Parts: sequence; structure tokens; C-alpha cells
Amino acid sequence: MIRLHHVPQSRSMRTLWLLHELAIEFEVVDWPFDRTLRSPEFLALNPAGRVPALEMDGRAIWETGAITEVLCETFPATGMGRMPGHPERIDWLIWVHFAETLSQHIATLTQQHIVLREDHMRSPILMQIEAKRAEKCYAAIDARVSGRDYLLDGGFSAADVSVGQAVYMARHFVRTEAFPALHAWYDRITARPGFVASLPIEDSERLYTRDYYEPWPVEGAS
Repeated sequence: MIRLHHVPQSRSMRTLWLLHELAIEFEVVDWPFDRTLRSPEFLALNPAGRVPALEMDGRAIWETGAITEVLCETFPATGMGRMPGHPERIDWLIWVHFAETLSQHIATLTQQHIVLREDHMRSPILMQIEAKRAEKCYAAIDARVSGRDYLLDGGFSAADVSVGQAVYMARHFVRTEAFPALHAWYDRITARPGFVASLPIEDSERLYTRDYYEPWPVEGAS
């Protein structure tokens, strides 16, 4: 049995979406977004105290990129991966791991807007910098999908899942409308049943309680 340890709306949503696309049997264990992830029980699964952690074949696997590669290599017939020797293998790897480039900026914005509870702890300048960095990531995706339906010419893959989930998180802080090719690609991939199934259920605890968090004004800026 494959078992995913998951926090709704976190990076583990990337793995959940992929599992649905693979159409295999799996279980989900939901964890709260709190210090429970630092418990000995969870640290035995992921020593970094973060999700996802995936139990499979008698061991725990962590890091989303590694999990994506393992799952796609374990279930190659699904076409979600690009196996070694495939002409799209390098591009597939680039985009699967590019998801973390965007995610690191969104992690900072999530911390600034949500995790830090007191206003004096937040930095509007840092928020602005990270939002601009996220926009640069958007520009890279926009250029890639301009004239394409998906990130790879060979069709929808785990690369679209990985980057698409990162954009799902990013859209809580940085709008996509200024990037028309990205915006159309995102609408296309998030219409898939696998994405819809990975969204938090109606009564579950959510990391993001708003659809969009307005940027904080920088003091003295006109």
C-alpha cells in the first residue's frame, strides 16, 4: 500500500495530484500545519519535519521531486514521466524541479502573510521582493507554454503537475493575468479531475483562508 502524509494546500498536494493522475490505490494521512510535524512519529518519516512523506515498498520517501521521479519510474505506463533515454527526459527533469524554484518564493510569502501572526514581524519589502521573483518564474513558464498546450511537446506529464501545483500556491499572492499563456495553461491543467481531487475538502483545515492576499504597502512608497 502507498500512503501519503499530507497537509492540505502544501507541497504534498503536488504528490496527491500526481497519485490521482496515476490512477493507483493509495491512502492519505492528513496532518495539521503545526508543530505536530516535529513529533518523533513524523520525523521518523521525514527528518526535516515537512510534508510530503510517502510510504512505499516498506520505506519512507521524502522531497517532492524525488517522490515524483520514483512514482513515475514505478508506474511508467501512465506516461506521466519521461524515462531515461527519452528525448524529453532532460526538459521533464528541469520542469519537475523548477517547481521548487517557484515554491521557495511562495514559502517566504506564506510565512510573511500567514505564519507570522504579528504585524511588526512582517516585512513589506521582503514581500515585494519575493513577489517580483515569483513573477520572474511566471515569465519563464509563460515563455515555455506559449504555443504549447503543456510544458512538454509530448503531452501532459508530472512536469505540469509539479509546476501547476506551485502556481496554485503562488496565485494566493501573485496574480497570473499578466501572463496570458501561463494563465491559459493553468486553466487547462486545473480542469483535470486529478487536480480537483487534490483540493482540500470543504470542511478540512486550510493553510490559505483567502483566495488572494493583498500585498502590504512599503512605507514611504508613492
